[in-house]
Amino acid sequence: MLKRISIVIFVLLNVGCDQLSKELVRKHVEPMDYIQVVNDNFILTNVENTGAMLGFGQSLPPTLKMIFLQGIPLIVLLILLTRTIQKSNLNRWLALAFAFVIGGGIGNLIDRIAYGSVTDFFLVKLGFIKTGIFNMADVSVTIGVFLLLFVTIRYRNLSI
Repeated sequence: MLKRISIVIFVLLNVGCDQLSKELVRKHVEPMDYIQVVNDNFILTNVENTGAMLGFGQSLPPTLKMIFLQGIPLIVLLILLTRTIQKSNLNRWLALAFAFVIGGGIGNLIDRIAYGSVTDFFLVKLGFIKTGIFNMADVSVTIGVFLLLFVTIRYRNLSI
């Protein structure tokens, strides 16, 4: 029971952090602003992405966009959340990884449903490495995926 509550709490913390950060950006950063936070290495901006990662799906017709960027993700996230909560013998690190992925997915899904786009605002440049513009939901999903990979490699015989 405690593990189930912990999963829900971590999902909600990820969603809350994402939504709070996006709301602050929407209120205090002008669209397409380019604010250097740490020299030219860490930039704060405000971009609305009407597609998925790296703009995928931006040019889809509205009905297909709703199906592929809202409907299917909603179903997948609900199934993943339900299965993660129901699985009583799930390794705690896997549970945490899934909570991050689900929380991040829900955060971006809320934007797509409420605003028709996702607010992205971070840009990192370190030497030849330059990220696309991303948000806290993307960070949550990325942390969750890396944690899933780590746990899968570390505990090869683990039942998922």
